[in-house]
Amino acid sequence: MKEIFYDWGGANIWLFHAINDIRFAWLDKLMLLGTGLGDHNLFPFYLSLLTLFALVRANQPGQDAAHYRVQVNRWMAVIAVFSLAYLLDAMLLGMLKPLLDFPRPPLALPQGSVQIIGVPEYHHSLPSGHSSFAMLITASLWPVMSRSWRVAGALFVLWVGISRISLGAHFPADVVAGFLSSLIVVLLVYVAIQRLMRLTVT
Repeated sequence: MKEIFYDWGGANIWLFHAINDIRFAWLDKLMLLGTGLGDHNLFPFYLSLLTLFALVRANQPGQDAAHYRVQVNRWMAVIAVFSLAYLLDAMLLGMLKPLLDFPRPPLALPQGSVQIIGVPEYHHSLPSGHSSFAMLITASLWPVMSRSWRVAGALFVLWVGISRISLGAHFPADVVAGFLSSLIVVLLVYVAIQRLMRLTVT
């Protein structure tokens, strides 16, 4: 099973080296920035920014009371999804990482074959927490994003995920697992909140 779903028949390691072996000073800085923006410890900052933006968007001048209620409910749902999904995703990762305890590239691959930027890490590789948080941000905001913002959000998710490989912290399979885990959590929370809101209205 591991050979199929994690090793990808050798493609997981091949793709890791294809990304990790590319080294430029400016690229390292760009990847460090991507990883920094995907740090789950920034959740209070992102939540504050989202709340402020929601207040501005909901309080547009010239709108009637009905439109105002729709905007408020819409943004409250987004904030609720983001907050609850973050808590559930953190609990899920907190269980999966030590339970699976997959080795990170510096431990799993021969010494000297991994280009490490930053502090080396050796354990709890699957799934990638940074990748998971990046997907959680974009997936939570997706319903209120314009087309251009959705493109930017998708690029942000890819940026953070690739940065984890480029810096030598995760394998591509870890990144994909992080994407999928948080996406599933966000979708489940979104459905639950939408149903709750419909019950409240009726």
